[in-house]
Amino acid sequence: MSVAIGHTGPWTVADVLALPEDRAVRYELLGESLIMSPAPGVRHQRASFRLHVALDAAARAVGAPVEILEGVNVVLPSGLVVPDLVVAYAGATADDPVTIDIDAVQLVVELVSPGDSTMDRKVKPMLYAEAAIPHFWRLEFDPAPMLVIYDLQGGRYVERTTALAGTTTHLDAPFPIAIDPAGLSRQ
Repeated sequence: MSVAIGHTGPWTVADVLALPEDRAVRYELLGESLIMSPAPGVRHQRASFRLHVALDAAARAVGAPVEILEGVNVVLPSGLVVPDLVVAYAGATADDPVTIDIDAVQLVVELVSPGDSTMDRKVKPMLYAEAAIPHFWRLEFDPAPMLVIYDLQGGRYVERTTALAGTTTHLDAPFPIAIDPAGLSRQ
């Protein structure tokens, strides 16, 4: 943390990537401002893992040449973000990079955290749309888990459907998947 506190001047992507790896903090860059967030809680981690597994199984079932990653650095034209989940073309991850090339990202998923709800619902989707990421999903936890599905149209995200807890929703992009958000976060 002392590296971040002792920094002077505007932040760059290189500055953020040079920070020591810290599993307790996520570092993101919006413009020239460093944003630090605490590590996600148990419910968030549980849901992220289960959604990762579901996405991976669905991609493998159809032979989609993608990799599903959690908490990976994605460089945007406006900074550096760490989406909760990323679906990227497998070729973009072959050399084990520190960041994922934005052109390789097909889907980003944000799980809404209590302390980051404005970022997850408003700021990040706007940044993802500006970067032309084709698909965005947002998992809400309260009052019951629901997965809101967006597609990029005309430079902005348009809600396509909402998968509600207790109902299996069938999606076709970025590859076919059937999902019921009810089981994502419960113990």
